[in-house]
Amino acid sequence: MRIGVVTFPGSLDDGDAARAARIAGAEAVRLWHGDPDLHGVDAVVLPGGFSYGDYLRCGAIARFAPVMESIIDAARGGLPVLGICNGFQVLCEAHLLPGALTRNQHLHFRNRDQWLKVEATNTAWTNDFTPGQEILIPVKNGEGCFVADTRTLDALEAEGRVIARYIKGNPNGSQRDIAGITNEAGNVVGIMPHPEHAVEALTGPSLDGLGFFTSVLRALAGASVDSQLAGGQQ
Repeated sequence: MRIGVVTFPGSLDDGDAARAARIAGAEAVRLWHGDPDLHGVDAVVLPGGFSYGDYLRCGAIARFAPVMESIIDAARGGLPVLGICNGFQVLCEAHLLPGALTRNQHLHFRNRDQWLKVEATNTAWTNDFTPGQEILIPVKNGEGCFVADTRTLDALEAEGRVIARYIKGNPNGSQRDIAGITNEAGNVVGIMPHPEHAVEALTGPSLDGLGFFTSVLRALAGASVDSQLAGGQQ
C-alpha cells in the first residue's frame, strides 16, 4: 500500500510521518504542495508543522495549495486522509472536517506526552484500536484548541465522530476535551497530537501512535478484498 505524505512550505514533521508509514509496512510517497498529482497513492497524510509560517489563520493558505484540490476531491470519493496537528487545521479550513483550531486558551505553546482515550474505532485510521483504549502520544501546539458551535459539537457526539479525547489533563482547552474527529464517512480524520512521534521505543513515549498507520493499512486491505469479492460476483 502507498501512503502519500504532503510537504508544505514550513512542514517539519513530514519526514516523521513518512517514516511512521514505512514502519507500519507501507510505501511512503512524498507529495509536494505545488503538484496536484497524487501519484496513485492509496491514502494521504497531511503532517504537522507550520505551513506557510501560520501567518494567516492556521492552515488557511495551505488549503489552497494545488495538491489540496486533488486531495479534497479524492477524500470526498473515499480516499483515507489523516491530518496531524497543522494538517488537522488544514482539513478544517478545507471543510473536510467541521470546526476550527484556535490559539491555546492559556496562550502558551504546549509540548508534552499526552494521554488520550480512543473513542471511535470505526474509521480508516482508528480501527486497530479498541474503544476506550488509553494511548500516550506527544502533543506540541500553540494553536490546538478545537472549537465549534454547540450544534456541531452535539452532532459530533451523537454521531460518534469524536475519535479521541484528552484525558489526565487538557493541554490546550479544546472544547469537550476533543483531540480528534472524523467525517461522516470515516475516511477523513484529524488529530492534534502527533502519532508519528510514538512509533519507535527509542524516540517515543510509547508505540501507541503506530495504530493509526496500521489501521489504514488494515482498512485498505479490507477494501481490496471487498472489491475482489464484488468483482467475482459480477
